[in-house]
Amino acid sequence: MRPFQAVLLLATLFAAGPVVAAEPGTDVRLYALDCGTIEFDDMAMFADDDSYAGQPGNLVEPCYVIEHPGGTLLWDTGLGDAINARPDHLLDEDGSRFLVPVTLQSQLERLGLTAADIEFVSLSHMHFDHTGNLEQFPQATWLVDPAELAWATQTPPPGSATAAHFDAFAGKQQVMQGDHDVFGDGRVRILRTPGHTPGHRVLLVELENSGTVILSGDLYHSRSNYEHARVPAFNVDRADTLASFERVRQLLETHRGRLVIQHSPEDFEGLPVFPAYLD
Repeated sequence: MRPFQAVLLLATLFAAGPVVAAEPGTDVRLYALDCGTIEFDDMAMFADDDSYAGQPGNLVEPCYVIEHPGGTLLWDTGLGDAINARPDHLLDEDGSRFLVPVTLQSQLERLGLTAADIEFVSLSHMHFDHTGNLEQFPQATWLVDPAELAWATQTPPPGSATAAHFDAFAGKQQVMQGDHDVFGDGRVRILRTPGHTPGHRVLLVELENSGTVILSGDLYHSRSNYEHARVPAFNVDRADTLASFERVRQLLETHRGRLVIQHSPEDFEGLPVFPAYLD
């Protein structure tokens, strides 16, 4: 079975499950949602030392809902539900296959949430595979890095950013200067880790039972990328990337934390199967 077919099968199995409404309380909960998969014929671009040249591979494209007593944050918005409406839920182009077997909206519904229930949206960065559903949340406040916004909206825009995704966003923007504490109590923090893009960030979440969890964005794309400090060839700044690697390493050591590499199928499969959660 091919990787994207396995994802489709799993999505079909749990899509018909019961609606699980998030219960109010004082705990923070982290839900991992399936927002797509990309299958590549050649992973060469993901290391500038040619480590992956000629190797096929696939990346998962999760979104994350963080429930906090002070509100709800959506971290990254995936490839976009528009792909789900295509034949076989698939977009096939340029040696890559983009699959969205289940919509973000339907997964939010399983949590008893509507788009209007999302108070904050934030993106690890503004590459197209992290911004695909941004316009679905016009009542949310978009927490945005100014350096990232300037980079993604330059003329002409970088080819890896799809302006249509964020040009259509009709909600409020809140600029983050430096690191940002979303709810003011230190439990959900958006931290600057530039290098992949000028304003790239990771999300640090403090959970009562699971401890510190860091969601990587695209600071890393795979376990081997993390273990060998491999820098993608398309990163905007190599030195900044290595400095961000070191920052996250120190955070993990200080907090004895868990790193979730967002694009890693293994890391995604290691999280509670939706609609279960980490707390």
